[in-house]
Amino acid sequence: MRTRMALMYSLLWRLLLILVHVNRALFSWLHVRIQSWKGRLWERAATVLLLPISLVGFPDFQNNLNHGPDANVKPITEKRTGGGRSRCLSDGKFLKKIPVHIGLLVAEEEPSYPDIANVVVWCMAVGISYVSVYDNHGVFQKNNSRLLEEIKRQQQDLLGVDGSMHSVEFLSGGSDQHQHNVVSCRPTVRVLSPDDGKQSIVHVAQQLCRSVENKERSFKDINVSMLDLLLRESKNIPDPELVVKFGPVNSTLGFLPWHIRLTEFISLPSHRNVSYEDLLGALQRYGACQQRLGQ
Repeated sequence: MRTRMALMYSLLWRLLLILVHVNRALFSWLHVRIQSWKGRLWERAATVLLLPISLVGFPDFQNNLNHGPDANVKPITEKRTGGGRSRCLSDGKFLKKIPVHIGLLVAEEEPSYPDIANVVVWCMAVGISYVSVYDNHGVFQKNNSRLLEEIKRQQQDLLGVDGSMHSVEFLSGGSDQHQHNVVSCRPTVRVLSPDDGKQSIVHVAQQLCRSVENKERSFKDINVSMLDLLLRESKNIPDPELVVKFGPVNSTLGFLPWHIRLTEFISLPSHRNVSYEDLLGALQRYGACQQRLGQ
């Protein structure tokens, strides 16, 4: 009798354990299903609520939804203008600081005239007064008329009918000869080569030596301040606060060595297919940097 009772208790206990395990498994399955259902419900609700808001900033996508995938296809050149003159002016107002003089240093072979012309026009549109274009081989300076024509064409594409309000004073190297005569308060574009760097220092040094030889100056008058004054007179533009270097070479390549003591350098991978957002990002980085001026 006792053996039968023990056997029944053992079977009943095992049955209870099985029911507990089944109950736990069923509870876990229902919990996962409910969580998954809630997640999908929230995702659907968020999509319904946020999709109209997100499409406000992408009118081209809305047009594609309304008129088909090929309804409003725009050329790449328009995308790279970054929204046109109005956006450039708006971005210029919100930048923490804008350089008066920016240098564009191309450290790549076979420079692209349209791409550099785009960057020059964007610089003018955000409010930069002086733009210097430099490459180590002097290609832009040798073909400055081609660069000027490309700048004028890109300027018309970006600024439209208001392009005449942003005419540029185009200077080639250290000659200061105006190739496009406009009032001096308008943006100035200068094309530089290695001759305007170290070679200009050599020319000024030779000039000082000749003045001493001709007894126009005393050797006691020759000092750093005198050299600095003559070099600045030869350039007649402020020192660049920012230089954007295009290319993988980690060198200034002789870009105005006397004038870049306090210049901030920012590197971009390439000037080819450069976008307005790339330039804007460089200007934002420049605005965020702290220049302690030796303090």
